[in-house]
Amino acid sequence: MSCEKEKKKLPPNQQVTDHILCWGTDHPGIKSTNPQLKLETFTLTVDGEVENPVKLNWNDFMKLPKTVLSSDFHCVEGWSVLDCKWEGVHISEIEKLVKPKDVAKAVTFECADSYTTSLFREELGGNDVLLAYKLNDEVLEEGLGFPMRLIVPNKYAYKSALWVVRLRFTRNKELGFWERRGYNDNADVWKNQRFNS
Repeated sequence: MSCEKEKKKLPPNQQVTDHILCWGTDHPGIKSTNPQLKLETFTLTVDGEVENPVKLNWNDFMKLPKTVLSSDFHCVEGWSVLDCKWEGVHISEIEKLVKPKDVAKAVTFECADSYTTSLFREELGGNDVLLAYKLNDEVLEEGLGFPMRLIVPNKYAYKSALWVVRLRFTRNKELGFWERRGYNDNADVWKNQRFNS
């Protein structure tokens, strides 16, 4: 890829890298080690302000319509990995199952390591937002969120939660782990919204 093309695709103050091993290091939650999740016992809970709360095991989740797409991944620390190929399920497919109530304005994502983040439902409606389980045709590594992570390409990666185990639809948007510690809650990569001023 030419340097000119990289500059055109990159948000402000980002540099291209292909080093992806560090993606999981800034997702501390409360625990200091990666969760040891197994597909046989995995459960995705979707509840809160919905008409039909569900608990999906891995087989249930994998029966949902799948999407494959390419998007860029931007860390708040200033590095970006371009053209990542993700496979996963759109949030809209989850919404079809649970039927959010009119009062549900946001979704809080809870993770197996107690990490949390939240986004407004309209932010989750983009065609590039996924609950992803594959990267570049490979099952996610443990350190990259196995078996499932959120991908929100136009937000800094602290919004792309690892090891997602629960989606809770809420009336109000809740501050997550890093947002309570001074990170910008909007996290828009194109507006350089990294930290609260």
